[in-house]
Amino acid sequence: MMYPYMTLSDGTEIVHSHLITEKNPPEIEVNFECPIDGGFKSARCVLPSYTWINNEGYSKEEIDFFTTFLEHNAHLLFKYAANGGIQIA
Repeated sequence: MMYPYMTLSDGTEIVHSHLITEKNPPEIEVNFECPIDGGFKSARCVLPSYTWINNEGYSKEEIDFFTTFLEHNAHLLFKYAANGGIQIA
């Protein structure tokens, strides 16, 4: 299951997985996806190792930006993943 986290100003959707407790330490996967002409570009990163397991269309600079974004948001992503996503009333 993937939970919505944020939409950036360029239309990039950021979603995250549930907390994967079968791993030690527990992990989450964070997916970035943005519409482009003819489809989408997407990338997926595993936290807490910051391992990029997929990148279709993003430049090194964009991945570097996303890595910095994740470094600043990982604590929240883990919190929301453990609680079933952001609970917005």
